[in-house]
Amino acid sequence: MSKNVENIIELSNELRWKLGGDFHDSITESIYADASEIVGETVNTDSRKGRNALDVKIDKIVTSKTWGFPIMFLILSVVLWLTIIGANYPSALLAELLLDTIHPALKTGAESIHMPWWLSGFLIDGVYLSLAWVISVMLPPMAIFFPLFTLLEDFGYLPRVAFNLDYLFKKTGAHGKQALTMSMGFGCNAAGVVATRIIDSPRERLIAIITNNFSLCNGRWPTQILIASIFVGAVVPKSLSGVASVAAVIGIAVLGMAFMFFSSWALSKTVLKGQVSTFNLELPPYRPPRFWKTLYTSLIDRTLIVLWRAIVFAAPAGAVIWLISNITIGDHSIAYWMIDSLDGFGWLLGLNGVILVAYIVAIPANEIVIPTVLMLTVLVTGMAAGNGAGVMFELDSANATGDILKAGGWTLLTAINLMLFSLLHNPCSTTIYTIYKETKSAKWTAVATLMPLLMGFVVTFLVAQIWRLF
Repeated sequence: MSKNVENIIELSNELRWKLGGDFHDSITESIYADASEIVGETVNTDSRKGRNALDVKIDKIVTSKTWGFPIMFLILSVVLWLTIIGANYPSALLAELLLDTIHPALKTGAESIHMPWWLSGFLIDGVYLSLAWVISVMLPPMAIFFPLFTLLEDFGYLPRVAFNLDYLFKKTGAHGKQALTMSMGFGCNAAGVVATRIIDSPRERLIAIITNNFSLCNGRWPTQILIASIFVGAVVPKSLSGVASVAAVIGIAVLGMAFMFFSSWALSKTVLKGQVSTFNLELPPYRPPRFWKTLYTSLIDRTLIVLWRAIVFAAPAGAVIWLISNITIGDHSIAYWMIDSLDGFGWLLGLNGVILVAYIVAIPANEIVIPTVLMLTVLVTGMAAGNGAGVMFELDSANATGDILKAGGWTLLTAINLMLFSLLHNPCSTTIYTIYKETKSAKWTAVATLMPLLMGFVVTFLVAQIWRLF
């Protein structure tokens, strides 16, 4: 028997050397599938054995076909609501400190030592301002979302989420544990990509990595909420504007989940074909979360590491934004010429050149998209707002922000397609880097980067053409 095993291993290694890593991955997939099938046929377990009556009663509710999904969406909504609402105050404090206090102080200090305007602009209005935006917008939501997510994990509820969604993911050719990585992606897509390590099957883990970008991360929530409040809320009676805005944002998040299911199914039927591994999940007992471990895991292992990666990529983005706004060719800046050249393509997508340029230069962090859009809009329209070319800014009033955007030619179609494009576009630089670190593959990193971008172009183009027909 041992001789046969040795022969099989030797043959497998020889074929792997000849046929490459793809063959090895298919062998691994087959092993996982066969092992799962054997366990399913031969192991008989009673999930209630050894569990107290209260655990069983709770599971009958949270994993039931009637209440499982409503409870799951309610808990996720509460977590997101606490994250968004709870982050407003600390974000405002950080913005006041970093943007309203330290930034002017740095400018004053630069003037006092007679620093050249271009160097001051490059370092303070470019690099520093980009870092300040990312920290003030990104840190508070992550510092709230990740501890809440980890508390649910420690409590034992997240395995129930995976249990509830296992059937849907299996139908798409993915793994039930992708429900957990999808949920983590709502906090940060880079963290969601790292979380795919819990999926043993290489094929199903790759599907989870590629499609995690369809989870609406915290860097995109502010854009969705602001645009929905300004434009979507304005088309209904004032008493219903808040409800309409919230419904629009939730609709975008649910649409992202739909695109995740569709993309997972498409990948599993084409380039990532394979057997779906059986998801044998033993539901752990409910237990009180460990506060200090939760705090350490969520703040050190997740929040600070992801924030540091974002900062590393945000610094050059700020430099680029300032440079293209201040270096002129002929009578206009590079940014102006870029916007002018992309306006036609943007019109086809129901967008404009300002939005496309903002997403190009703000690829390191979604948090700086709106400040960049406002700065570029003022640059091309010549409006009296902001603090100069290349200096990103935001306004306290949604109405004032709407006035600038409308002066830049924005319509309801522009707003809707921006919300769609914010959902369906390439991952940020931090996520792209994380995908490459996890897959060690330039090919799959390119697929994960370009696939949502292509889908964004197609969807916004179709919406724009249909909109204009009616």
